[in-house]
Amino acid sequence: MPQGDKSAYTDKQKRKAAHIEEGYEDRGTPKKEAERRAWATVNKESGGGKKSGSGRGKAENHESSRKGGRKGGSSQSAADRSAAAKKGWETKAAPRQRVTNEDRAYFGRRERQEREIAERADDPAIAHAHARLADAYARRLREAAETV
Repeated sequence: MPQGDKSAYTDKQKRKAAHIEEGYEDRGTPKKEAERRAWATVNKESGGGKKSGSGRGKAENHESSRKGGRKGGSSQSAADRSAAAKKGWETKAAPRQRVTNEDRAYFGRRERQEREIAERADDPAIAHAHARLADAYARRLREAAETV
């Protein structure tokens, strides 16, 4: 079999090599280099051609595929990646909802109610739970005052 002959490879191996080659070309690798890397990856994973009489039956190792995406690096510079991450974070941040006067009144009323319940409670655990609720309503009230 002449060097470079792909007749010993299965259709699946050929499709895999074509797909890997496409990925390299998409990242800017020259065609010939992309083809070389693709077939090297297929060979490393499957141990060469798998058609009858060509050493069929060995287990495949996909480590080179996993590694390739990480090792090759990104087409983005570190600064671009950082800027994209910051932009994504900003757009994911929950939008602040406008707090109405009714909301403020509700937070104040609930804070007072929870403090009264905490003071009347006989069980220290229940008193503590209601005090924490009162603190949460007080915090919401302060945050609402800051958004005015």
